[in-house]
Amino acid sequence: MVQEFKKFGVVGLGTMGAGIVEVFARAGFDVTGVEIDEAALERGRSHIGKSLGRARDKGRITPEEHDAILGRVSFTTDRERLGDADFVVEAVPERIDIKRDVFGDLDRICPPGTILATNTSSLSVTEIAALTERPSLVVGLHFFNPAPVMKLAEVVGTVSTSAETVAVTAEVAKRVGKTPVAVGDRAGFVANALLVPYINDAVAAYEHKIASREEIDTALTEAAGLPMGPLTLADLVGLDVCLAVMDVLWDEFRTPRYAAAPLLRRMVAAGRLGRKTGRGFYSYDGAAPAAEEPPAGPVAQAVRAGEYGFGLADLLLAPHIDDALRMVGEGYATADDVDTAMRFGCGYPKGPVEMFDERGAGAVAGALRGIADAGLAPYAPSPLVAKLVRDGAETLR
Repeated sequence: MVQEFKKFGVVGLGTMGAGIVEVFARAGFDVTGVEIDEAALERGRSHIGKSLGRARDKGRITPEEHDAILGRVSFTTDRERLGDADFVVEAVPERIDIKRDVFGDLDRICPPGTILATNTSSLSVTEIAALTERPSLVVGLHFFNPAPVMKLAEVVGTVSTSAETVAVTAEVAKRVGKTPVAVGDRAGFVANALLVPYINDAVAAYEHKIASREEIDTALTEAAGLPMGPLTLADLVGLDVCLAVMDVLWDEFRTPRYAAAPLLRRMVAAGRLGRKTGRGFYSYDGAAPAAEEPPAGPVAQAVRAGEYGFGLADLLLAPHIDDALRMVGEGYATADDVDTAMRFGCGYPKGPVEMFDERGAGAVAGALRGIADAGLAPYAPSPLVAKLVRDGAETLR
């Protein structure tokens, strides 16, 4: 079926939408990018032009490829131009009222067989599908930023999405060079549901003066080989984005695990959103910030000295790994899909299940119990981890 697709559409040409247009055009598809007005359209055109220009200048594509890719893209403010599209991706801001307007139009404009995909990272795909008369053809297709670079695409089916729509969408993702992970519709999907609570734990540890920001970031990069520490990552992602995901997770699950750290909420209220505002946990005004002094409180000193039986990295990694095992145990995603999502969507050198198998069930469960016994967080091993320990199995795979 994918081979029959000739024309793709993308509605919303912000950083993510423009990147998705580039992804489709690079794969050889004709794609129409749609924006709300001429100013927004020009910004989207500029995003794509600059991205392709950088790729050409660095030798990643030839001048001929650069021109051919741009030649496959058309720009418009008229959604009616999508009347012959085979597959349309919505990438407008994360507000259900805006998406209601977009999907109402797409449902009316596009042919009955057109698949309508949403790039939402936080809203319910089921709710979005219900805005149309074709819920079986509505699917989540969540790309990661920057879309031309990151290899993961989460394909999200709802209770109404047909199996064929999910399969075709996964094949589309492969055709445009992505590695798809197919999951059901639930808050955060795989990557955000694992990544953002881990960031939130780091914010809480910093708020409670368990360690300095540099100690927290260094502990995680050294212990897990992550490309950056959680507080640096929070600044890159945007603290407002992290808070929005935590609130979505809280709304769905209503457990303490998904309660946003008060400091995260206060920093968003203060406008300290990270890199995009010039200041978050770190400053981005061009001057190197002075390193913080490590907290001198007795709890911080005890964690630093290993008196609780676990280190700072364990305080953040053990719950993160356990979240992944909980997800696998509930059957939401396979171990391979979890690791694929975190490696290709978040740049992890090793997925959390792979980390679990390296550390062993006993060590992870012991760290979780130690954290709870120390009164630092109410963690108990997930049912799958508890079962593995009970069965005397140290690894999942």
